[in-house]
Amino acid sequence: MIIDLKTALKYIILFLIGMGVLYLAFRGQDLEKIWEEIKAANYFWVVISAIAVLIAHVLRALRWQMLYQSIHYKVSFWNAYHAVMIGYLANLALPRFGEIGRCSVIHKVEKVPMFASIGTVITERLFDVLMLFFTSVAMVTCQYDIVSDFLYNLIYLNLVKKLGDINYLWLVGIGIIIISLIIVAVYFLRQKFSKKFLRIFVNLRQGFGSYSKLKQKGLFLTYTLGIWLFYSLSMYFAFSSIQATSGLHFNAAFTAIVFSGFAMAAPVQGGIGVFHWMVAQSLVLYGVSFKNGLAYSTMIHSSQVLLILVLGSLSLGLILTKKETK
Repeated sequence: MIIDLKTALKYIILFLIGMGVLYLAFRGQDLEKIWEEIKAANYFWVVISAIAVLIAHVLRALRWQMLYQSIHYKVSFWNAYHAVMIGYLANLALPRFGEIGRCSVIHKVEKVPMFASIGTVITERLFDVLMLFFTSVAMVTCQYDIVSDFLYNLIYLNLVKKLGDINYLWLVGIGIIIISLIIVAVYFLRQKFSKKFLRIFVNLRQGFGSYSKLKQKGLFLTYTLGIWLFYSLSMYFAFSSIQATSGLHFNAAFTAIVFSGFAMAAPVQGGIGVFHWMVAQSLVLYGVSFKNGLAYSTMIHSSQVLLILVLGSLSLGLILTKKETK
């Protein structure tokens, strides 16, 4: 993939934004005490937390494999797993590039059309968005007394202020221009590349329809629930690693995973900065100091990044070796 100057600048800016959020999160904190807390951690529970994350990645590969099977592509579990891990590895460098990267891996080793794969990934991500929505609703409903002040003061009031500053005429104008450009672009693409455009559309539609063609929708939804359960368990197990969070219950892990879900949706490499701030803020709701919350979030984020670096690199090496031997 060739990255032009404009794209490179965009990724650099996104990375700098992440580093800026990270700086703001740690600004004014006693870094020496945070580091002492991390050094004194019980790393047995960090390893258990990482294993829970790995199980979630395995379930994601199994769920993705089901979508391929529903549209009659025989993708092996190991190729799906390696593609998922390579995708996570790519996201550490370029945000959102991992989704295209893993589709490219499946295209190379299984010869599945790229746009069919992209359709399955979009379908998969839609279910993740729905899960994030439902877990957010469940969090607010079951723990309203805990999260209500945070949502009102830090989210609602800031949102109202931002909306009050928006010039809606400019917003409507920009929306009309964007829609017009999309219509014009689609028209010219269909005129110039009608057959290619049709083939892309057919492949995308095939990928989008993968869930509706599933014979075991219950198993697919079970995998989806399992992914979020093991992500939450990874947060919960890691609580036992440091003294400041060792007394927290599963409801705190549930809240932390919802907050981290929104953090990871930010277009920043690996959620750096945003993840640390959001997870630390979620633990403040349960009586943990922001400083100790940063120690916890730094430790769990670092363990997950290390897991991806090791297993993602291993998967990349295996896929490249497989390609050469073929």
